[in-house]
Amino acid sequence: MPTRIHTTKTGGALPTRRTFLHHAAAAAGAASAFTILPSRVVAGQRTIAPSDKLNLGAIGVGGMGGSNLSRCETENIVALCDVDSAFAAKTFAKYPQARRYGNFREMFDKEKALDAVIVATPDHTHAVIAMAAMQRGIHVYVQKPIAHAVWEARLMTETARKHKVVTQMGNQGHSGEGLRLVSEWVAAGVLGQVKEVHAWTNRPVWPQGVEVERPKDPPAAPATLDWNEWIGPAPMRPFHPTYHPGKWRAWWDFGTGSLGDMGCHILDPVFGALDLKYPASVEGSISTYFEEFWKYVEPKNETYPRSTIVRYNFPARRNFAPVQLTWWDGGLMPARPAELEVGRKLGDEDGGVLLIGSEATLMAGCYGRSPRLIPEARMKDFRPPEKTLARVPDGENGHEQDWIRACKGGKPASSNFDYSGPLSEMVLMGNLAVRFPGRLLLWDGEAMKVTNDADADAYVRRQYRDGWTL
Repeated sequence: MPTRIHTTKTGGALPTRRTFLHHAAAAAGAASAFTILPSRVVAGQRTIAPSDKLNLGAIGVGGMGGSNLSRCETENIVALCDVDSAFAAKTFAKYPQARRYGNFREMFDKEKALDAVIVATPDHTHAVIAMAAMQRGIHVYVQKPIAHAVWEARLMTETARKHKVVTQMGNQGHSGEGLRLVSEWVAAGVLGQVKEVHAWTNRPVWPQGVEVERPKDPPAAPATLDWNEWIGPAPMRPFHPTYHPGKWRAWWDFGTGSLGDMGCHILDPVFGALDLKYPASVEGSISTYFEEFWKYVEPKNETYPRSTIVRYNFPARRNFAPVQLTWWDGGLMPARPAELEVGRKLGDEDGGVLLIGSEATLMAGCYGRSPRLIPEARMKDFRPPEKTLARVPDGENGHEQDWIRACKGGKPASSNFDYSGPLSEMVLMGNLAVRFPGRLLLWDGEAMKVTNDADADAYVRRQYRDGWTL
């Protein structure tokens, strides 16, 4: 039976032994590094009392960045940056006091009093922007996944430690109740040994497929858009509205597909509850395309496949047995458990998880919401174990404020990079298997190397356009 996790009942600690113990140590360090004092510069960073306000900036404010900002209005929102002034116009207008920029480097150079920044740009630019911020001692909240490639996620985690900045990934479900319940039930031995897990999503909800080619006859970029800045570290290509706004998730050069979009939400409760870290191997299967009878089309690798299956194998960990975790997307689903009632939906509208244990099977929705033992009859006499994990005030809606409190010397943010960096690595490893389907990729996580496939190993660290290297 897994050992019960013991922690305090206030603040935002994480639901695993490994991360909890690390954060306990981090919190002790934070107590000395962020002693409550009047605002002043200490070792290159402002020390901010809980009663003070952060000087906050945001980069990429036309989409999720605007939503993140709406939950940070307790602070001084002093600077906003977006490469598309038309796309960001609504957010710009909402915060007229904030200075506006179209280039994040210029913003960092001019905003010397900036304490913290939200990074909500397309996935391919997360790392270059967040790294520039952390190297300046600026705290960062980065949308999920924190990076576009495995190596970037590792580097960002290490950089956050080096510069002692406060971090949070934008997987808001990590501050929610469902994830904590899943972890507590697993830790209390309710499921027994979990050796099989399934996770799925309704994504993609945008067009993509292995046969898709780059659009032809590209129009001129809008005058309101700095296309060079939008492309960032990716290889240059002409502007086309099929990339921006919004559809960039489908494209290998810019997004991380269905797995990158939803894996950091849906796999999060599994990653924490089962104390996962590096898989021993990953294998992917993808949907194929035939343009004519028996005329197979090799994947163009411009956009992600319509549907994928990714199988992760994790070794034994402390008190946990080896586990196979299978990811499904694009309309593909795991088999319905025999215990699940006829007509009952698997998960929720965004996806879900099944944890199949030796004693019971647990089903939950996206973010680990509404966990239940199945069949529902198991819940009638079920006595949930004690709630041992700290809760974040306002749950999913309090994720940004959890980070803000940490920036002011509070407990480490619930999804700081010590946790969400390895989670992002696991998700991005799945995309390596999607890129090279039908191959069993053996993974040395500590060395960050695919040990049996040079082609796949080359994608662990991406290539960068001149002027955009990390």
